This record gives sequence, structure tokens and C-alpha cells, in this order.
Amino acid sequence: MHESHGDLRSLSSSLFIIILHFLYEIMAVHGPVVKIHPVVLASIVDSYERRNEGATRVIGTLLGTTDKHSVEVTNCFSVPHNESEDEVAVDMEFAKNMYELHKKVSPSEVIIGWYATGYDITEHSVLIHEYYSREAPNPIHLTVDTALQSNKMNIRAYVSSQMGVPGKTVGVMFTPLTVKYVYYDTERIGVELLQRTRASPSRTNGLTTDLAQVASAAGRVQEMLTTVLSYIEDILSGKVMADNSVGRFLMDLVNKVPKITAEDFESMLNSNINDLLMVTYLANLTQAQIALNEKLVVL
Repeated sequence: MHESHGDLRSLSSSLFIIILHFLYEIMAVHGPVVKIHPVVLASIVDSYERRNEGATRVIGTLLGTTDKHSVEVTNCFSVPHNESEDEVAVDMEFAKNMYELHKKVSPSEVIIGWYATGYDITEHSVLIHEYYSREAPNPIHLTVDTALQSNKMNIRAYVSSQMGVPGKTVGVMFTPLTVKYVYYDTERIGVELLQRTRASPSRTNGLTTDLAQVASAAGRVQEMLTTVLSYIEDILSGKVMADNSVGRFLMDLVNKVPKITAEDFESMLNSNINDLLMVTYLANLTQAQIALNEKLVVL
């Protein structure tokens, strides 16, 4: 009899986990999409590495922009705090001063929520979220698993909603949101540089020259063109079924290629190269002139 009750409890527990997972997937579809830039993740990891001795996690303010369908996180800063099993203390004055200073540099970025390192949402998270609810309408809560509990850095975003019986005790439920990673062109360069350090034994890598970057970009374009040509040849030979959506994308790509003769292209390229060489020459000449002037002043 005891064994049957144990099996029933095990089955109920497994069913509960399956239902939670299903609800997580369903609820993540609804609500705004959270778009995170690489600089935000780098700043969070850096603040975690620089945390005070004995601190188990770090928290901070998320900055960015919002629209009807998405929340874009473009910046953040850490906020000092202390927490124990019984209480949590956050330096709200520091957070306000940091935000006022940040507004002078980037007035378009507003407070959109807060982050915390770790995997779980604790009771203290609810208290901190109440503060940010006064600073931003419907703020998001971002968790970053810097401990790599599942051998990877899980990043999740939540939005809170009230739950409970009217007139009775009201609780808070954190609903998961869909997370996507976006970047500017300047951020992409930094991300690619960090990826190259993974293959380096010393975990270091220097910046490449402009010419090397152009050569690398040209090589990637050539590889993509080879893939496209191979795909088209497979369709023509009947090896692969044609996809209308892919065909439309390829047609748009072909239409975007400017129609220009080889002679005109060579003339335009040579003209641009000459302008670039002239600007480079003038810049070097100016730099040499300034260095010479500094030496004459010292004498």
C-alpha cells in the first residue's frame, strides 16, 4: 500500500513538471519579446566577477527602449546590495544617481527592468521587483545563470502579474518571456573577436587590420555564394525540391545587385582607392607635422 502511494506521488510530481514545462512554453509565446545586446551580457558577467567577497549574486538596472511588441535591452549598470536569509537591502540612492548620470549621455534609454545573476527567482526578488515597478511600467526581470548549472549560461526574462483572490492575500507570478539576441554592427565585431579567442590556447587575440577584415568578409561572401549555387544546381538536377520562399529571397537578392559594366566598376573602384590613398597621405603628413612641432616647442 505504501509503495502504491509512493508511485502515485512520483507520477503526480512528474505530471506537475510536465504541466509547468507546457505552461512555460505557452506563456513564453505571449507578451513582448526581450531583445538583448551583447554589451549587456558582458557587463553583467563583469559585475559578477567583480562582486564583493561573500556575495552570492549581483543585481542591477536594465536600460533600453520599448514598443508594443518588444523590449530592447541596450545597457545596464550594477547596483550595490546586501542580502541574507531574512532581509535584503538595496542602495536605491546609488541606482537613482547612476540613472540620472546615464540620462545625460543616452537620454533615449529608460529603465525597463532589472537583472540578477543566478538561476532561480527568490523571495527577495519579489521585493526588489516591487521597487522597479515604481520606476518603470511593467518592468522585466532578467536572470543570468553565471554559475553554469546546466553547463551553459541560461538567460531568462520574466514579467510579473498579480494573482490571488480579490480582497484576500495577493501573490506575484513571474511569467516567462521569449528572449532573442541582437547586436549592432560595432558589437558584432567584438563578438566575432571573442569567438576567435576560444580557439587560442592563451585565450587572447588581437584586432585584425582593415585589409584582413575585408579579405575575411570577401571569403565569407564567396562561401555563401558557393552554397547558393550548389543549392540551385541541386534543384535543377532534381535532387532537392524547390522552395518558393527561398526562390523569392534569391530573386530579391539578384534584383538588389546594381547593374553596372565591368569598365564602370573598375573606374569607380580606382577613383575611390585614389581618394582613400590621398586621405591617408594627408593624415600621415598632418601627424608628422604635429610631431615635428612638438619637438620644436620642447627645444
